[in-house]
Amino acid sequence: MAGPPQRHDLTQGPISRTLLLFALPTLGSNILQSLNGSINSIWVGRFLGEQALAATANANIIMFLMFSAVFGFGMAATILIGQSMGRRDVEAARRAFGSAIGLVMGGAVVIAILGWLFAPQILRLLATPGEAQDMARDYLRVIFLGLPFSMLGVLIQMSLRGTGDSITPLWFMVLSVTIDAGLNPLLIQGIGPFPRMGIAGSATATLLAGLVSSFGLLLYVYWRDLPVRLRGHELHYLIPERALVRTIVAKGLPMGAQMLVMSTAGLTMIGLVNRLGVDTAAAYAVSQQLWTYIQMPAMAIGVAVSSMAAQNIGAGRWDRVNAITRAGLAYNTVITLVVIVAILLFDRPVMALFVGGDSPAIPIARHIQLLASWTFVMFGATMVLFSTVRANGATVPPLVILAITLFPIRFGFAVLGQRWFGSDALWLAFPIGSACSLALAALYYRYGHWRSEVLEVPPEPVAVEEEALAATEPAGRLQPNC
Repeated sequence: MAGPPQRHDLTQGPISRTLLLFALPTLGSNILQSLNGSINSIWVGRFLGEQALAATANANIIMFLMFSAVFGFGMAATILIGQSMGRRDVEAARRAFGSAIGLVMGGAVVIAILGWLFAPQILRLLATPGEAQDMARDYLRVIFLGLPFSMLGVLIQMSLRGTGDSITPLWFMVLSVTIDAGLNPLLIQGIGPFPRMGIAGSATATLLAGLVSSFGLLLYVYWRDLPVRLRGHELHYLIPERALVRTIVAKGLPMGAQMLVMSTAGLTMIGLVNRLGVDTAAAYAVSQQLWTYIQMPAMAIGVAVSSMAAQNIGAGRWDRVNAITRAGLAYNTVITLVVIVAILLFDRPVMALFVGGDSPAIPIARHIQLLASWTFVMFGATMVLFSTVRANGATVPPLVILAITLFPIRFGFAVLGQRWFGSDALWLAFPIGSACSLALAALYYRYGHWRSEVLEVPPEPVAVEEEALAATEPAGRLQPNC
């Protein structure tokens, strides 16, 4: 039998301990997700070869663009849910969740249909190599079919974190990764009773994992009576409210755009690196693999800070908001430094997993790590500050700061600095850009007007109409006609 509704109050108790306990499961989810992608790439590369691997890489670029939008809308809903929970207004949290689900799922179905129909044209626009196009089309079409289920799972997980629950998303990420990584070789090769599907088998494994984990999570939400469950009259919250959609889109688009700005900046840097030859390009690719894991603590701490800050802002506990930010900065500095030092100490054997122990790319990659890895301490601090200001609805200033520091500053130094520093200008551009980003973020956190923002779930349209009519009633409420 289901227990009583669970509440995860982030407005009480010791801040540092609560933040750490919230961040660790989120970090675990991020690590599992990255490992899942790496394992699936290994299966595809081993069983189907380099062309298939290239096909999945091209398809994944498209899916990243899709999930960037979902991330923004999901984060906007998470903030609304967090502030509503801080005000003890569960009904408002459910309305925000319902509108986000209705908005995103409706769009996901449309995108899935269009993606299936126009997959060949999309791949041609990406200039996918001709020999990989057929495999990329087969893979992408199945991935598009699974898009609504994947987005449903992502939204529910993000919303649960808004309520203060980071443990439940972790368990269902474990389930998803286990199914996906386990089914990949079986469906690719047709092992045992499974059909031999080739590259479509890898995509089908991802589809089934998303389907099982998303609906399993949905059932668990209802079984445990978690705050975001919708029943009875609450089901009409799935029809997006105009005012709520306007808020979610207005706040979500800048956050989704941040991911696009960061990925675009990454692509421009790859263009500069490729000019330095194949060994340097391979070294940079290896460095990026390591950086994926270095930045994970910062991302997890940022999610925890955003959720905690949102609940405390909703509760009017501004004294705790500054303390949450300070704790997030401290944890980011310590944990990220530990990860960086560990990777620098053991970088050679780790790099050899990607390019072989005798590769000429390894000395170059080690040099890149020494110059650029420290940037992620500053990157993490910036993410913590951004997470706090976003928790009260300030989403445009972080986007502007990132755009300025990634392009005119980082990219500009990488290009112009080569006159004095040679190829090292590319690697030095990372800490220089991050230092400028941190400085601007700190200035905005200290002097910006983000504290005066008012972000809350607008009242229901019916409620507004009843309040207007109530002003004409002597008893202050609607009376039945007799």
